[in-house]
Amino acid sequence: MQGIIEKEQIEYLDSLRIEPDDLLKEMEKYAKENLVPIIHWNAAEFLEQMITIHKPENVLELGTAIGYSAIRAARVFTEKAHLDTVEICEASFKMAIANIEKAGLQNKITIHYGNAHEVLPAIDKEYDFIFLDADKKDYIELFKLSLTKLKVGGVIFVDNLLWKGRVAITDTEKRYKASTACVKEFNPLFIAEETLNSSIFPVGDGVGIGIKIK
Repeated sequence: MQGIIEKEQIEYLDSLRIEPDDLLKEMEKYAKENLVPIIHWNAAEFLEQMITIHKPENVLELGTAIGYSAIRAARVFTEKAHLDTVEICEASFKMAIANIEKAGLQNKITIHYGNAHEVLPAIDKEYDFIFLDADKKDYIELFKLSLTKLKVGGVIFVDNLLWKGRVAITDTEKRYKASTACVKEFNPLFIAEETLNSSIFPVGDGVGIGIKIK
């Protein structure tokens, strides 16, 4: 299986990467060894750039995992910015709390434990920036729910939309057929959503950017 870009290009980009600090290296190592899905470092840098440019004050993340993307995002926040992040897995939730405390960002990040379908309606807040990186089977429902929480002019950032290149091929491994089908169903809906100006970029594992226009 080829990735989104060729192996040589990936290695070249890797060679240009500025080495992350000890906490991020530790989290990346843990995620790799324990098969925890976190955003690719290249897409994380894209996320950081988007936040730096947009300067959101209220940010929502759906899918905390071990807190990797939440920490990276919060590190480039303006002084007034705050992140609400939702995680359904108890083990990941506890680990995310520990990592966020190690990063000294507990005052910038609030972690909500539970099902996002139930947690989100209980949060009485609108957001300028939403990051969707949850279970692929929930993407469509969470996307629709997210749009009700996104301000006009706000940005929604969606990860894994090329799904290791699987969305562009027909012969997908059996264990990835269901998740690939979910992403394939999601992508045209994301692009066609009339309330957004949407694009998909071949960064990391495929990143969707939507700006709410109405």
